[in-house]
Amino acid sequence: QLMQSFIDTALEAEMEDHLGYPKHEKADKPNKRNGHTKKTVRSDTGDLEISTPRDRDSSFEPVLVSKHQTRISGLDDKII
Repeated sequence: QLMQSFIDTALEAEMEDHLGYPKHEKADKPNKRNGHTKKTVRSDTGDLEISTPRDRDSSFEPVLVSKHQTRISGLDDKII
């Protein structure tokens, strides 16, 4: 649960950095948020269902968990 929450928060921060404005702020920019995509990834501690944010242009490329990545290893060491 904690790991899942950490990953979801980190992905939201990546999206905020990509778009250049916070989640609930109104912006007059062509690219905006467009919901989330849920996927299951395997970690050292078990399966996690994460929610990856999407943008309208499909130009968002997450760094922490890339679009087609299905496994995360060593994340515990990076957090601590």
